[in-house]
Order: sequence, then C-alpha cells, then structure tokens
Amino acid sequence: MEITFLLIFALFIFFQTYGAISGNIMVTNSSNITCILRERQSLLVFRQGLTDKLNRLSTWTGVECCEWHGISCDKINGHVVELDLRSPSSFLDEHSLERSNLLEGKISPSLLNLKHLRYLDLSMNNFSGQYIPENIGSLKHLEYLNLSNSGFCGIVPPDLGNLSRLQYLDLNLQFYDVSLMVKDNLRWVSLLSSLKHLDLSGITIGNHIDWFQPINMLPSLLTLNLASCDINFSSIKSVNFTSLNSLDVSSNGINSTFPVWLTNLTRLVHLNLEKNNFHGRISNFIGNLSSLSSIELSSNQLSGPIPPSLSGLSSLRVLDLSRNELSGNIPESIGQLSMLEVLVLSVNQLTGRMPTSIGLLTRLQMLFLYTNQLSGRIPTSVGQLSNLITLDVSYNSFDGVLSEIHFTKLNNLTSFDLSYNLVTLNVSPYWIPPFRLMYFHASSCNIGPQFPNWLQTSTYILYLQISNSSIIDSIPEWFENITSHLWYLDLSENQISGNLPRMRYPGTYYVNFGKNRFSGSVPTQLCELSGIKELDLSNNNFSGVLPKCLGNLIQLRVIDLTNNTITGDIPNSLGFLSYLRSLHMRNNQFEGNIPTALQNLTSLVTCDLGHNLLTGYIPSWIGKKLLKLKILNLQSNNFMGNIPSELCQNNVLQHLNLANNNITGMIPHCIYKLTGMIVTGVDFQYNGTVYEENVETYIKGIELKYTKTLKYLTSLDLSSNKIIGEIPDILMNLTALNNLNLSRNLLSGQIPSMIGNLKKLESLDFSMNLLSGRIPPSLATLNFLSYLNVSFNNLSGEIPFGNQLQTLGDPSSIYMGNNELCGPTLLRSCKKNLSDPHINEEEGTDDIEDLWLLIAIVSGFFAGFMGSISSLYFIKEWRVAYYEIIENVYSWLVVWILVTFTRIQRNIFTSEV
Repeated sequence: MEITFLLIFALFIFFQTYGAISGNIMVTNSSNITCILRERQSLLVFRQGLTDKLNRLSTWTGVECCEWHGISCDKINGHVVELDLRSPSSFLDEHSLERSNLLEGKISPSLLNLKHLRYLDLSMNNFSGQYIPENIGSLKHLEYLNLSNSGFCGIVPPDLGNLSRLQYLDLNLQFYDVSLMVKDNLRWVSLLSSLKHLDLSGITIGNHIDWFQPINMLPSLLTLNLASCDINFSSIKSVNFTSLNSLDVSSNGINSTFPVWLTNLTRLVHLNLEKNNFHGRISNFIGNLSSLSSIELSSNQLSGPIPPSLSGLSSLRVLDLSRNELSGNIPESIGQLSMLEVLVLSVNQLTGRMPTSIGLLTRLQMLFLYTNQLSGRIPTSVGQLSNLITLDVSYNSFDGVLSEIHFTKLNNLTSFDLSYNLVTLNVSPYWIPPFRLMYFHASSCNIGPQFPNWLQTSTYILYLQISNSSIIDSIPEWFENITSHLWYLDLSENQISGNLPRMRYPGTYYVNFGKNRFSGSVPTQLCELSGIKELDLSNNNFSGVLPKCLGNLIQLRVIDLTNNTITGDIPNSLGFLSYLRSLHMRNNQFEGNIPTALQNLTSLVTCDLGHNLLTGYIPSWIGKKLLKLKILNLQSNNFMGNIPSELCQNNVLQHLNLANNNITGMIPHCIYKLTGMIVTGVDFQYNGTVYEENVETYIKGIELKYTKTLKYLTSLDLSSNKIIGEIPDILMNLTALNNLNLSRNLLSGQIPSMIGNLKKLESLDFSMNLLSGRIPPSLATLNFLSYLNVSFNNLSGEIPFGNQLQTLGDPSSIYMGNNELCGPTLLRSCKKNLSDPHINEEEGTDDIEDLWLLIAIVSGFFAGFMGSISSLYFIKEWRVAYYEIIENVYSWLVVWILVTFTRIQRNIFTSEV
C-alpha cells in the first residue's frame, strides 16, 4: 500500500513538473518549458489586435508560446512571466518615432489574463490615442512596467498603486504629442513601497498637485524623472528618499531658488535641473554632493559666481552651467576636476581669462566654453590636455594668436570649434598636427590668408566649416584627398578663386561655396554628389550654361545660384528634383521661357528667378501645381501678357514680385483669395536643412534682404509694368501686407477708401500712375507705415492729417506731381478761390511752359542717346544696364506726359467755362 502511494505521489510530481494537468498544459518535445493553453490563447487574442508591419511577431505560431519572440516563461510551472515587445532603438530617428516600423493597434483586455507576469514592456511603439489598460493593477506580480513613449493618453490609472511588488515604473511620454495626465492626486505612488525607478516625464501632473509628499514615502527610490510635468517645488528642507542617485526635474518652469533639500541627497550621481526658472546663486553646499558625476543647470536664471566648492567634486564628468546669468571669472580651482569630460559655460556673463590651471585637466575629454563673454588669450596650457577629445571655445571674445604650442599633446582631439572669436590661427605651413580632426569649425576667425595646409592630414574629416575666415587663395590639389568622408563643407565668405575642388564622397549632403571668387562653368562633377541636399554657389563668377545633369541630384532640397553670370535656358531636367524646396537663380542671364517641367516641383516653397532675361507669359501652372509656393519672384525679366488668374489658387503665397516686366491688363479681382497675405508668421525653416532662406526685395525705397525675419514679410509688388484699370477694392482684404507697391503703371481711378484695412502696412508706393480724387482719410490710421509715395498722379484735395503721416519724411517728395493737393503738410492752403480765372489762366500758362520744357528735354536726351549708342553696342553689361534704365525713364515719361496733358486740358476747359 505504501509502495503504491509513493508511486502515485512520484507520478504526480512528475506530471506537475513536466506533464499536463487537467488539460491546461501542453507537452512538447521541443523544450523543457511548457506553455499553458489559457495563456497561449490570451497571447493570440492580444496579437490579433496589433498591426505588425515588420513581422516582429512572426514567431507567434505553434503551441509552444514560451519560444515566441518577446515571451519568457517560468521554468518550473510554464506560466508566462515576461512580455517584452519594446521596439528596437534603431526604429527611432533623431526627431520622432518612425511610426511605420512600430507595433500599432489596440491593446486587448486579454493581456490581463497573464496573471503571473512579472515583466511587461510595451515601450517605443505607437498605441496613440489609447488609454492605459483598465485594471492593469490586477497584475499583482508585476515588478517591471514600461509603457514609455508608446502614445498612451487619458488618465494615469490610480489602480497602479495595487502593484505592491513594482520596482520599475516608466510612463515617459516625451516623444509623443498626446496628453496623459494625473487626476486629483498622486497618493497611489506612495503605495509602491518597493519602487526603485519612477519616470513620469511628459505627463501633466500640474503645480496644484502635491507630488512631493507621496514620493517622499519611497525610501528605496534610486531614480526619479519628472521632466516636463508642470510641477513646482515644495519649500520642505529635508527628504526621506536619501538613496536617490538620479534626479531629473528639467523643463518645468519651476520658479524657485536653488533647492535646499538637495543637501540630503549625498548619494546623488546625476542632477538635471535645466530649463526652469531657478534664480539666485548656486548654493555652495553643492560641493558636499561628492558622488556627483553630472550637473546640468542650463537655461535658468542663476546668477553670481561659479561656486568654488565645485572643485571638491572629484567624480564630476559633466558640468553644464550654460544659459544663465553667471558672472565673474572661471575659478582657478576648476583645474582640480581631473575627471571632467564636458564643461559648458555658454551664454553667461563670465569675464576674464581662461585660467592657466585648466591645463591640469589631464583627463578632460570635452571642453565647451562657447557663447559666453569670455575674453583674453587662450592659455598655452590647453596643449597639455592629453585626453581632450572635443575643444569648443566658440562664441566668445578670445583674442590673440594660437600656435603649435597650444596643441602639443592633443593627440586625441577629433573636434575643434574656434568659431566666432577674434583669434588668429598662426602655424607653420610645414606643421604636422598631432591629431586627426573629424570636425573643424573656424567661422569668423582668421586662419588665412593661405588655405590651411595642416588640414591635409585629416583624411577622415566629416565636417569642415571655415566660412569668413580671411582665406585669399585657391583650393590646393591635396584637398580632394580629404573629401572621401566629408558630408558637410562650408567655405563661403572668403576670397577663394579658381575652379571648384573635386569631391570624392557621393554622400556629401551640404556644400556651400557662396560669396567667393570661383569662376568658369558650373562643373559637371557636382552631378556625382548623389546624396547632396543643399548646394550654394551664389555670389561668384560662374558663367556658361547650367549642366543638365544637375537633374540627377534627386535629393536636392536647396539650390542657390544667385549673382553669377550663368547663361542659356533653364534646364528641363531640374523638373526631376521633386524634393526641391528652394530655387534661387536671381541675377544671372537665363533666357527663354520658364520650362514646363518645373511644374513637377510640387514641394517648392521659394522660387526666385528675378533679374534675368526670361520671356513669354507667366505660366498658369504656377498657381495650379506649385501649391506650397510662399515666395515667387519674377521681377526684372521680359514677361508679358496678363497676370494669370490661376495664381489666385495659391493660398499660401505671401511674397509675389512681378515688378519691372511688360505685364499688361488689370489686377485680377480674385487676388483676395491669396490667403497667405492675410495670415502671417509661417516659418521658412525646412526640416533636415541648414540653409537660411532669404529674399531680396525693393521696399521702403531701398532694396533689403530678409533672412531671419522673412516669415514676417508679406509683400505684393507689381510696379514698373503696364497694368491698367482701377485698384480693386477687394485688394484691401489682404490685411497682412507689409509692402504694397503698384508704382509706375497706368492705374486710374481713386485710391480705395478702405486702404486703412491694411493695418500692418509699412511701405506703400502708388507713385507714377493716373490716380485721381482725394487721398482717403483712413490712410492716416496706418500706425506702422514708415514709407509712402503717391507722387506724380492726379490726386487732389486736402492731405489727411495723422501722427504717423507727419513722420514720413519730406512731403515734397511723397506728394510731388499732384498740384491740387493741399493742406498743412504741404504748407499750401486749401481755401484758394479755384474759380478765379486769372489763377487758372496763370496755371495754364505754366503748364504750356512745362510742355515746351519737356520737349526740349526729350530732344536733348535723344541727341545724347544717339551719341553713346555705338559704345553700348560693343559692351554687353553696359547695354543690359542701360536699357533697363531707359525702360524705367520711359515709363516715368509716359506717365508724366499723360498727367501733364490731362492737367492742361482740364485747366483750359476750366478757363473757358
């Protein structure tokens, strides 16, 4: 009997461990771990609700769920204890989650059937718009829960407080633009007595909720991350979570002095208080936190000196005090931080010289001192920092000379940023540096006049930016050898001459040769840069025709050829550049029609073809196809015909310049549909580019270049054409206009009475037209108006009086050629007896004298013109410029003659009456 009992007991233990009990456990031959049927079915239901574009869950087949991807089971009883579906970090780009690679769909309630789960990680996926599963607190065995950056929204469920075994909780939401918030209070956190890691970053807690007291009841807490939670700080002076080694409360706008309770955190290793409103001095007690490895206090309002006690932090590797209001010198004792790898002191008010003791930082790997007010000479002791990897002293006021001795032992230096200082780099042309740079930035320094010969040893350089660095030389032959890895090259704003260098790396994405003296044709070898996104050849001496093969550079976002002498037709092949956003061909000698192929540039935001020799009609497809176009400049060409009404279909266009062409017809009444001239402030920064968008336009009587303020420029310039008819009243609906220029046309009728609707107008030019009637009183309400010209029209009556109108400069030039205008502005009384025949007779005599004077001027002009035409025939540049002047003078004379004859005719008629 006893033997039978023992046998039965042994069989029971065997099946309990390896077999199937009551049909719930499946036995397989492939593994020693079994899968429980109920849990396998729950996993399959969970799988059905997901979208898995990369087939990451392709192994979820068969009966043995313990072998599926992301699943781990208890080796004794077969229960699923771990579900890890975190997306690999490679699926993240530098700005946001790459959504197409992530798990999506709905989280099935069947997940809660996995009652024995100890580890659950669904992070870095895309469950955007879903709530965190209800009753998640029923998984009472959970020790690890990570739902970070998966797009959950709604309310953080308070029943998370039931997870008494939880040691790790991460709900970080900083990658997603969704709302997840804490409701009422955080009391449930105090119940998680085993918690060691808590990350609620990006979740709205609110400064009305007491977060401090619940968290203060977690004595085992090691990591606390509450970045971007809209919290405030308590005035409490001591804390219970003294085991904390990492604290991040950045980006909360906390308005407080430096928190005193930090003195209790003697085990703290990482401290991040950046992007708040901490003010006052950095407390000297920070030197007592001897375990600190990194301190990030940037972007606050901290003032006073850098505390000397920092020198006691012997483990410190990262110190970021940038973007504060710190003042004084860099303390000499900073040289005692022998472990320091990163030092950032940018955007403060620090003064004095960099201390010579900085040479004691023998283990320093990164030194950032950029964007301060540091001055004086850079000490030669920097050359002793044998472990230095990155040296950045940019955006300061350092001066003096850097020589070979400054780099004596910098064998590990790979990144060197000297830019925006008053420093001269003066080394022997035969000097061989001890380092091999990957990044070199020396913009606005003096490294010339010769091209830096020592760079030829940097054969692995990735980033070279030496713009505005006083180089007066040609590119040396060896330069080609260092371009095999180069992805960023900026040699702009120097005086480099000769031909462009050959580039060996097709993956180069940014090339800027602008503002130099390069000459010859644009080389076809540029077409080999298949990865290039931005190409700037502006302000050089390039000539000849544009290579058709540029159409092969299908990754191009920006091409700038402004201010060269390139000739010929615009190549049709440019129509293949479907990603192109910015096209600048201003001030060249392109001719012919705008190629129809350019209608394929549907991503185009800026198109500047001004100051060329283009002909034909303005294409209607610009309005129908280029619907992202914000800037269109076709000025100073030979376009003819009407303004196509199809342009009105472009509702983002905010800068339209058709000036100085041969355009006829009337201003289209559909112009009110240009809603881009009603709403402003659209940014011109293109994702993934460094190019600074720009436009040059004639405004306020001068030509101005807009770059950083371009998004605030809204302009309509139709000047110097042959446009007829009245100014449409509907034009006054374009209320965001800063600049309106309709001068030098044949416009008639009156100035629209609602001109005062254009409240943002800064520059208004209606000069040299056939406008008549009174100046509308509403013009005096334009408070931002700083330039006005209505000269040489047929305006009459009293000039409106307003504070702004009285500050616009010389009235005689603003209102010239309108003899019937009167008022205090012109010191001309409006009370004259206009019916006095003697006055009219005298005015008529003056007009006839003006006419004879005009005839004499025209005759003299014609004689002089014939005397110089032979010279102009042989000099093309003079000929182009001369004829442009003649065209402007001709337009002015036509308008002046018409105005004069109209006035003479009216005066004669008045005299007869």
